[in-house]
Amino acid sequence: MSFFSSLVSRLRFSSRPLYSNLRQTLLHRRMIRHSTLEQTLISDSKHSWNMSWGCSLLPMALAVSAGTISLNVQSNLSLCQTQNGDPSFGGKGSTEYLVNGEHKNVPQELFDELKDICQDNMTIDYDERSDHGKPHNSFHKAVNIPDVIVYPRCEKEVSDVVKSCNKHKVPIVPYGGATSIEGHTLSPHGGVCIDMTLMKSVKSLHIKDMDVVVEPGIGWMELNEFLEPYGLFFPLDPGPGATIGGMCATRCSGSLAVRYGTMRDNVISMKVVLPDGEVVKTASRARKSAAGYDLTRLMIGSEGTLGVITEVTLRLQRIPGNSVVAMCNFPTIKDAADVAIATMMSGIQVSRLELLDEVQVKAINIANGKKLPEVPTLMFEFIGTEAYSREQTLIVQKIVSEHNGSDFVFAEDPEAKKELWKIRKEALWACFAMEPNFEAMITDVCVPLSHLAELISRSKEKLDASRLVCTVIAHAGDGNFHTVILFDPSKDEDRREAERLNHFMVHTALAMEGTCTGEHGVGTGKMKYLEKELGMENLRTMKKIKDALDPNGIMNPGKLIPPHVCF
Repeated sequence: MSFFSSLVSRLRFSSRPLYSNLRQTLLHRRMIRHSTLEQTLISDSKHSWNMSWGCSLLPMALAVSAGTISLNVQSNLSLCQTQNGDPSFGGKGSTEYLVNGEHKNVPQELFDELKDICQDNMTIDYDERSDHGKPHNSFHKAVNIPDVIVYPRCEKEVSDVVKSCNKHKVPIVPYGGATSIEGHTLSPHGGVCIDMTLMKSVKSLHIKDMDVVVEPGIGWMELNEFLEPYGLFFPLDPGPGATIGGMCATRCSGSLAVRYGTMRDNVISMKVVLPDGEVVKTASRARKSAAGYDLTRLMIGSEGTLGVITEVTLRLQRIPGNSVVAMCNFPTIKDAADVAIATMMSGIQVSRLELLDEVQVKAINIANGKKLPEVPTLMFEFIGTEAYSREQTLIVQKIVSEHNGSDFVFAEDPEAKKELWKIRKEALWACFAMEPNFEAMITDVCVPLSHLAELISRSKEKLDASRLVCTVIAHAGDGNFHTVILFDPSKDEDRREAERLNHFMVHTALAMEGTCTGEHGVGTGKMKYLEKELGMENLRTMKKIKDALDPNGIMNPGKLIPPHVCF
């Protein structure tokens, strides 16, 4: 059972406290430090690493990489690995989830340089490296883990670390909140994990301009706590624990994207350390600009393959003065999806429009002791003046009644709204109440809004016919939906069944001019779908950009760009 699954199964399913406790637990584990790296080496008797700093680390590197062949990593790790037709991991036709990689021994000289740069803020402790090498929300795994973890405290330290790694051609994996789904933070080639969680300050707040400059390690929930006294908030709300740097890297969004857009729309500028250690600022603080290439948008969604984000300037919004939360039920999931489409076409500016299927509602009932009708359910949030919010609510109530909807309820009282919205906030965690010892394959596809009802209906036929427990959770206002497929990780046939369902939904979405990922990103899990979605010409262009900026192939190798892409 994975660390994440076992942790979730032991926690009560509450909203903010659960998220806070989970985040604090993970951060506490990461912040444990020995006073010096020598003490770390001496104290790790569990793995027989009782040696001085001056001793060679080659035996240690071999020990932690048992079962792999230690080879020098050539430049361009992902270039043309399948020229002979071998569908290696992430390539076209790949069905593997365990990521293989060629491990390069980290030279003693690099360890010495990292120690000079980061002082005590680095570790080779096995448990901590293992924790960083296994994403907590993802079933993806790799044969190797990082050889060393560094915790830079400023941009200069990041730049110096990257320069040293580039000089020695050692892989780098940037690391934030560890909430990503598709294996973004795996270290299949070992190397150096750059954990950005110590860089979490708010550098400047411009209230009149409604923007804020932050370091990448701050979480979006922490940022909004800071902004609340000023009447401002950052409107993207992905998984609890996500950090701003990771949100930029994966181009994430969340339930509020239907009104406020995705990370692409809410980042004004960034500072990024490129693979050679040079620091580039992507844009000014102006809200719009036509000056040069849009490097900001290039870096957003690059998943750590082009550089390490060290500063982000974000667009802010005013906290709404009034809101209404509504909920209603439907006999079929198609009826619910049709209402979502009709609502968006009516011109109403909903801030949230979420869909839960009957299995997901059942999970919520089990986890929280509720007695909600176990049928497809839509949830809305409307914001604006008191009169405008009520007017929107009444218009949607009429739309619902025209599409077989029932039990339309809404709330304006803050506590009542919080209780209704808690149902959606706890959806993922509630799933594990149904199968506490299982892992979850969380899918993520998105289609043009007019195709959403058909996509969900066709997917539900497959999901309902499967022996696995599958729930549907959709950001129905922008055509993005997820399924949580619970499977026994000890049974290969269960994993294959979960993968079969995932393949079906992805290929169905692509046939409808959709995408294999609306918000989770590519990482290692979605590379195999990119050629069909984007075309080889697109991928070759991406590869040229990657190789131009990162000729030694050190930045998060084995991610985003499929290994069979050649030029």
